[in-house]
Amino acid sequence: MDLGLRGRRALITGASQGIGAATARIFAQEGCDLLLTARSAERLGALRDEIAAAHGVNVTVHPADLEKRGAAEQLAEEVGDIDILVNNAGVIPGGDLWSVDEDAWRQGWELKVFGYVNLTRLVVERMKARGRGVVVNDIGNAGERLDADYICGTTGNAALIAFTKAMGGQSLTKYGIRIVGVNPGPVATDRMPKLLKKRAQDWYGDESRWQELLERYPLGRMATPEEIANAIVFLASDCSGYTSGAILTIDGGITSRNSIV
Repeated sequence: MDLGLRGRRALITGASQGIGAATARIFAQEGCDLLLTARSAERLGALRDEIAAAHGVNVTVHPADLEKRGAAEQLAEEVGDIDILVNNAGVIPGGDLWSVDEDAWRQGWELKVFGYVNLTRLVVERMKARGRGVVVNDIGNAGERLDADYICGTTGNAALIAFTKAMGGQSLTKYGIRIVGVNPGPVATDRMPKLLKKRAQDWYGDESRWQELLERYPLGRMATPEEIANAIVFLASDCSGYTSGAILTIDGGITSRNSIV
């Protein structure tokens, strides 16, 4: 299916691995030119070379730490006008209110919550001048399935859901810009074993039992990064051109059955 994305410019944060890298590859398959940012210049360079060789699209990399003040402004200036922004960078620690201290809480929100807000503000301001554009926020189902054992993440994700709905509810009619979100459940990325080990330690007193938690997931597995990335790319396309202020939850039904896993 041709999504009509050929020749558009997509900026993806947290693009060096996981959902971000999978999203970059699928955008490239659709003929998008890519602007990729993450902390690791080495990983970004390897991904750039791989994608450019496979798909013949333009790929530029912009190593940056969006947790730092002024980084979003510098990045926005470097990339110039873009058609699509995918906010994906973010690492929020697991744990309850007493195991996540203030420094860890603020550090997690600086990248994911404020990072999303700041970059959206800057990019949408440029999109407004052209009267078109799309922002897709990769958030997480913990913002719906509230979880005291992931208190920092569940609260931050809930804030980003509200941000996405509030902005997207008016951005299309006022500016011609769509703002949408996806809420993945557990995804098979490098980060998940760390979170599951923390939960296994909290629940069972033994972090080595983390793989037992997989039995609680639909189909006995986590989602693949590609399953999330395909949805992100579709939402960014004109095939989803009447979608704004909406959140797509992709978790195999976990949130609908309201269970903690």
